[in-house]
Amino acid sequence: MTAAPVHTEGPRTVAVTGSTGLIGTALVAQLRASGYAVRRLLRSANGATASDVVWDPARGALPPMALEGTDAIVHLAGEPVAHRWTAERKRAIRESRVRSTELLAQAIGALAQKPRVLLAGSAIGYYGDRGDELLDEASAPGSDFLAATCAEWERATAPAADAGVRVVLLRTGIVLSPRGGALGRLLPIFRLGAGGPIGSGRQWMSWISLGDHVRAMLHALVTESMHGPANLVAPNPVTNADFATTLGRVLARPAFMPVPAFVLELLYGEMARATLLAGQRAQPNSLNSKRFEFAHPTLEGALRAELRRDP
Repeated sequence: MTAAPVHTEGPRTVAVTGSTGLIGTALVAQLRASGYAVRRLLRSANGATASDVVWDPARGALPPMALEGTDAIVHLAGEPVAHRWTAERKRAIRESRVRSTELLAQAIGALAQKPRVLLAGSAIGYYGDRGDELLDEASAPGSDFLAATCAEWERATAPAADAGVRVVLLRTGIVLSPRGGALGRLLPIFRLGAGGPIGSGRQWMSWISLGDHVRAMLHALVTESMHGPANLVAPNPVTNADFATTLGRVLARPAFMPVPAFVLELLYGEMARATLLAGQRAQPNSLNSKRFEFAHPTLEGALRAELRRDP
């Protein structure tokens, strides 16, 4: 991961939710390495330190002192999406995002001394399946379950924005890391030489390396003019077929075995149709306009960096 510079201005104490996930773990490590004080908001006391706070967003429980004295809040918590969607799973996906954001935003609004910025999780699923359409932050939302969830998730930040707090909506793409996420699940298959495109392979994948994602969040923390939605994606999206070919090349393994769409639909139903077989061709216009520099603008470079595979 490319190191972010040690900060000399901007927020000093940062509260982070979702700090035990793939992105949150990397963010907390980089914040501390860059000189920030970190306060983790955890749903369990297991592993908590003296600086952490235990909360229960499902019950609307947030200790009064949880956000006091913080300069910034990064909200990443949410139920995982990559499972077959039962009615109960969909309820958990939606409520874990919307209710927790509402709880935080309302608490922020009630603080006498408010934080300077709220970075709130969202996803490029906001746009729905849009085919070859080039998408930026001004593009309209989609109409499927994930798109509706993302739109409601983002609206839940309103109490913080209404209280004068700068809010950045992190519309995250496919985060690449061997430690988890989509790439972590694909690696064992591709290393066996059994990887290949999914369905038609024509669906777009808007990706970003984990290192660049963390650096982009730190950039958003200190860039006072940055607010509203921001697509956290690299500037060069690829089709799923191109992704498979590139990953195979980086691993020096064949990648020609397609996964039929009907198999995924049988296994995962609506989740497969909305994520694995759908896509967004998104551009990082907000990051570009704020002079963010990607360490890994191309897919092959990002994969080689994350997998430590020299050309």
